[in-house]
Amino acid sequence: MCDDQSESGVSGGLQVSVATLAAGLAERLQLVRGELGRLMVAIAGAPGSGKSTLAAALAEVLSAGGERAVVVPMDGFHFDDVVLHQRGHRSRKGAAFTFDCAGFEVLLKRIRRCEDEIAIPVFDRQHELSRAGAAIVDAGARFVLIEGNYLLLREEPWCRLHELFDYRVFLDVPRDELQRRLRQRILAHGHSAEFAEQWLAGNDLLNVEHVLSGSVAADLRLSG
Repeated sequence: MCDDQSESGVSGGLQVSVATLAAGLAERLQLVRGELGRLMVAIAGAPGSGKSTLAAALAEVLSAGGERAVVVPMDGFHFDDVVLHQRGHRSRKGAAFTFDCAGFEVLLKRIRRCEDEIAIPVFDRQHELSRAGAAIVDAGARFVLIEGNYLLLREEPWCRLHELFDYRVFLDVPRDELQRRLRQRILAHGHSAEFAEQWLAGNDLLNVEHVLSGSVAADLRLSG
């Protein structure tokens, strides 16, 4: 079993641009890393909270400062639609049980060991599938930015990941704003407004509640 060892959170509380947020967070992470050879940072939050956007901006800021930074997305461990259909889970794609958490854990342990070259899968939203070996984490990466919805869940098996993170960030976005963003995302993929509302009610908003109510506290909580 996993213990619910929540750490005290720190609220950002400011409406700022992603670039400004990334710059401030980069400074904080530089201090946190100190003499560590590598810092593994979890960037968690509900669907639509901006994890991917922040992680990409943060990697860019760190790289511009001469650091080796790489983003490792949890979404690369989506089960394929073939598996989801076989299990009757296709309508809940994106829920915690539709990811290969055990495989993700193995990957993070390899990254933790600083192996020379590690191929990672990346989720292709255009084609709704994961592409194997789509990016590389090499031994020179000093900041590994791991982003995903369920990184801080207190339940098994996700809580086994917690000890692999050196620093934990949680993006706290109001539910109504999350719903607006998720609806827009669905519509942008060419779906109808009716489909969007059905998918939100039967899947996305359930996942939002799971993350918001089921995650342990982070080292840094960014709200707004």
